[in-house]
Amino acid sequence: MKIASEWKDYEILDMANGEKLERWKDIILVRPDPQIIWKEKTFPNKWNNVNAKYVRSNTGGGAWEYKKSMPKNWQVKYKNLTFNIKPMGFKHTGLFPEQAVNWDWMIEKIKNAKREIKVLNLFAYTGGATVACLSAGASCCHVDSSKGMVAWAKENVISSGLEKAKVRYIVDDVIKFVNREIRRGNTYDAIIMDPPSYGRGANGEVWKFEENISDLVAICMQVLSDKPLFFLINSYTTGISSKVLEDILLLNMNKKYKGKLSSGEIGLPMSGSALVLPCGIYGRWEE
Repeated sequence: MKIASEWKDYEILDMANGEKLERWKDIILVRPDPQIIWKEKTFPNKWNNVNAKYVRSNTGGGAWEYKKSMPKNWQVKYKNLTFNIKPMGFKHTGLFPEQAVNWDWMIEKIKNAKREIKVLNLFAYTGGATVACLSAGASCCHVDSSKGMVAWAKENVISSGLEKAKVRYIVDDVIKFVNREIRRGNTYDAIIMDPPSYGRGANGEVWKFEENISDLVAICMQVLSDKPLFFLINSYTTGISSKVLEDILLLNMNKKYKGKLSSGEIGLPMSGSALVLPCGIYGRWEE
């Protein structure tokens, strides 16, 4: 497992009873997490100092319960990257801190390439990977079907001082966009994708991970340059092994390119403890 252990503005303070106690800079949040199936709190007293808690509803969804005053939004830093945090209706904050392990990897790959790198970021959300790649000197095409998420990504790029970097923001269905890029003859040196388990595109297109991921990787092969740097698939889909992502890359990338394949889990450490929270899986192909 690759563990995101280099944060200063984020940490898990404790976790128990299906919940994690988190510090986002100066704000303490409690959010549900299905991986936390044990009941014992390691640091019970820390749970008394909470700004807000996300409480699930019996009828589905949930809402934030505010325990004490806090800003509607604030910023956290990861090294030289800055992100805008906003508690959202469905427990999220606009950032997945465990992705720092992928950001570090991408930044290193881009800087070591010693050439101009064009990145395609699909299902790009609020742009964590986009900001990371731009900071390393790459150009980036950021694609997401949500207009609000793309606007948020722009905020993160600006907050990180990268407003002059080469970036295209696209609000569209990912599959439709890639097919258009194929017809245009556009190519990219690196592809990142973080598909949802289930979702709908800009015009109601249905996405199901198990049914669509293999086909998407196959069509993405047609927008890869002659000398690709990396291909990263990240997933939070329950029941899918990281080896499945590696196998999909093996079936596609190894037909045309020579490179290294790897896969595994990503996680977050808990401060003052040996506990680690599993947060997702990845499959990587790299030059």
